[in-house]
Amino acid sequence: MPGPLADLQAQLSAYAVRAPGRVGVAVQDVATGVTTGINSGAEMPAASTIKIPVMVEVFRQLALGKFDLNKRLTLLRSDKDWGSGDLCDARTGNTYTVARLLSLMIDVSDNTATNMLIRLVGRRNINQEMEDLGLTHTRLTDFIRSEGPHIRWALRSSPADMAHLLHAMAREQLIDEWSSREMIQILRGQEHNSLIPAPLPPGTEIAHKTGTLHDTLNDVGIVYEGNDPYVIAVMTTDLPTLDSGRRFIRGVSKMAYSALGKFATWREENGFDPLLEANHAAPTDAASPAPDQQMWTPQNVPAAPPAPGPAATAAPSQR
Repeated sequence: MPGPLADLQAQLSAYAVRAPGRVGVAVQDVATGVTTGINSGAEMPAASTIKIPVMVEVFRQLALGKFDLNKRLTLLRSDKDWGSGDLCDARTGNTYTVARLLSLMIDVSDNTATNMLIRLVGRRNINQEMEDLGLTHTRLTDFIRSEGPHIRWALRSSPADMAHLLHAMAREQLIDEWSSREMIQILRGQEHNSLIPAPLPPGTEIAHKTGTLHDTLNDVGIVYEGNDPYVIAVMTTDLPTLDSGRRFIRGVSKMAYSALGKFATWREENGFDPLLEANHAAPTDAASPAPDQQMWTPQNVPAAPPAPGPAATAAPSQR
């Protein structure tokens, strides 16, 4: 393992000894695919980070033409969960577009919006897609029901699984280029920024999703450091307090940012060949067809994906 990342692994190992509860970390350089971490394969409660796999399955079915972002779903009483978000207080029978529900599910972690999307695409399809993508610890065995202890076992994943998913997304290879860009744009709208983003320099671009239970705190995402993005997934559970988890995640984020910056310099100086020669800078308004943040509002939805061309990513699996 290259020097700066070997140093990071040693730092993480020492840091984990003092960690509260049970922790797992995966950090991956997007350009090279080189990965480091601790307990990265440990299966843990996913909490709301499971909403990324839900989003992925929505986009897979979008790519198959099963529906579009303007499709309206009707809110049912059975969709409602009061654990996170305000849609649970809306009138049963109201309708919302898929685009609006995606934004609510990720940006404010609305559980009711999530349940509506799970109902649309199906739990079995979500789990099958994660299996097809090689995620061995990620599963969703129920709708989001925040009351009761079963939620710890109904929503499961690992840092390695989340890093694998986000790495494919960052390389614009998850489903297809358009879908990857759209999903990244949605993740950039995340409103809960007190974990991975907190210790980073102001203005650092990050596309991420948090997850919280009474003793669990997770944050997973893509950090855009100039032209050298990296993926980071930190999961903590069995915490004595949520504050202890916050301190741990922020500490890991600070270490990773420093180490990946040094690794980018080391890579350039040593001619380390990247997996992908494409530019992985943070999406900008000029990076068509990725939309800007304003596209993800109740009044505006992204344009339909372009028709696949000769160089398009392989078609998503038919289910």
